[in-house]
Amino acid sequence: MAKYRKKPVVVEAIQYLPKEKNYDEVAEFLGWDQLDTYVDEDDKTFPIQTLEGTMIVCPCDWIIKGVKGEFYPCKPDIFEQTYEPVEEKED
Repeated sequence: MAKYRKKPVVVEAIQYLPKEKNYDEVAEFLGWDQLDTYVDEDDKTFPIQTLEGTMIVCPCDWIIKGVKGEFYPCKPDIFEQTYEPVEEKED
């Protein structure tokens, strides 16, 4: 069986932290027009539209902007295993 390595791709992402009240930052990242405007007050979840349909963002999930501008949620443990910070180059 052949093996394949995922190509290195730089993505933008933000972690949803409702205890820190960063919903506005998340909304700015997603674009207010793309964000369904309600948050379930009991469990602090909210839906977003992805290429695969509507998905639910839960507290501590990362929201990733893909290479084609699409958004999708990612659980924190998967995010940590898959992504690492990119050092920004100084000009």
